[in-house]
Amino acid sequence: MARRTEWPGGSPDSSRAEKELPPQDPAEQARAICLRLLTGMPRTRRQLADALRKRGIPEEVAEDVLSRFEDVGLIDDAAFAGAWVESRHHGRGLARRALARELRTKGVDSAVIDEAVGRLDADREEATARELVQRKLRSTRGLDRDRRLRRLAGMLARKGYPEGLALRVVRRALEEEGEDTEDLDFDPT
Repeated sequence: MARRTEWPGGSPDSSRAEKELPPQDPAEQARAICLRLLTGMPRTRRQLADALRKRGIPEEVAEDVLSRFEDVGLIDDAAFAGAWVESRHHGRGLARRALARELRTKGVDSAVIDEAVGRLDADREEATARELVQRKLRSTRGLDRDRRLRRLAGMLARKGYPEGLALRVVRRALEEEGEDTEDLDFDPT
């Protein structure tokens, strides 16, 4: 017969139940919430502050905990923004404008956003736009030229590319396929 180890507090399940109970001290609760949220993925200071507010942590306690987390490097909005820009630009092909919008919704400071999206230069952004158009171009074959132009330019617009860049890239791609683009009238609205 297998012998069971007794856990302090009675049954083996009691220690698990004790761990699931939230700490009573608000600062300890705030630290636990932040650590749990940061374990899954990086977060901005505002995202953590919002989570603490939703869980009823007093604002002054939340500020102290968040400041301490910043001091030790667990919260770094600049690093978050830089990684976000790299990831979303490479993975989704998002342009500077769309990336800035996403970072604003996450509570990143405007100066930090400008620095992070400023790392994407115009040439890199245009190269990404060309790659996106090349991938989508095949699925538009068989459509008339104006419809292809609208679909491709619209796809770039949704990813935050400026209208002038989108039209230039799409026109060039259509020309490379042999389409006549001299008389194109395109109203993006």
